[in-house]
Amino acid sequence: MKVAIAGATGFVGSRLVEKLQAAGHQVVVLSRDAAKAGRVFPASAYPNLKVVAYTPAESGDWQKSIAGCDGVVNLAGVPIAEERWTQARQQAILDSRRLTTAKLVEAIVHANPRPSVFVSASAIGYYGTSETAEFDENSPAGNDFLAAVCKDWEAAAQPAKNAGTRLAILRLGIVLGMGGALAKMLPPFKLFAGGPIGTGKQWFSWIHREDVVDLILYALQNSQVEGVLNATAPNPVRMNELCQTLGEVLQRPSWLPVPGFALEMLLGDGAKLVLEGQKVLPKQTLASGFQYQYPTLKLALEEILAGN
Repeated sequence: MKVAIAGATGFVGSRLVEKLQAAGHQVVVLSRDAAKAGRVFPASAYPNLKVVAYTPAESGDWQKSIAGCDGVVNLAGVPIAEERWTQARQQAILDSRRLTTAKLVEAIVHANPRPSVFVSASAIGYYGTSETAEFDENSPAGNDFLAAVCKDWEAAAQPAKNAGTRLAILRLGIVLGMGGALAKMLPPFKLFAGGPIGTGKQWFSWIHREDVVDLILYALQNSQVEGVLNATAPNPVRMNELCQTLGEVLQRPSWLPVPGFALEMLLGDGAKLVLEGQKVLPKQTLASGFQYQYPTLKLALEEILAGN
């Protein structure tokens, strides 16, 4: 199998590349920074990998690299929760997803031969936030900024389906692994100062990094997988339970709460991802036959934090 990946150097993408390489597949890495991608994926360790420089929002020769690929994976997008949501940042969040997706689809539609499958990321921000509602793949979109971003993001992928390429859209929850969101939570716990963020009642819909990568591979390789799938574990938890479980695994206390205003000062509107949350269930993902390695939070954290 030959797979082109946008967003390959990120937290999820880098692990996806590793697993594809280990299985003997060919990988085309589409990168805004080809030099950086070359350092992340040195030729000596990744003999079946080719780095292609691209400009996300522009058509160009890079699109020719899509021809002959069996599948395309879209994980591109600037981080949502690492900077304050200024107007410029909001525009960057939207454009990095909508425009990149549109250009990838343009390449897929015009490729000869055309890829048979397009796996495109979205996010559970599609549903909006709630402490009481329960969301699955058939739930309607929310009405906040992130929901609007996700709707535009997913809409940009649809022309691939219209052209005859199988389309799988994965709405990613908070990905747990050694890095990412979990890395930001560990220091206070290790200093015996960890605890729930905000009220502690908000839902935390998560997924182990290995499971989200395996779900991408599952979507690439199984022709019956299409449409929207929630890339979340089947057992979401409230923030209190997350912090309690994290404390148990680390053998550290988890009683000291982090006030919401402290997070808002750091992230601005982006803090609502953590402060409000949503309970998202992967009904279609389970119905597709996908099996999770880490369906429960404790199992996931024990694997991730082994030796820490």
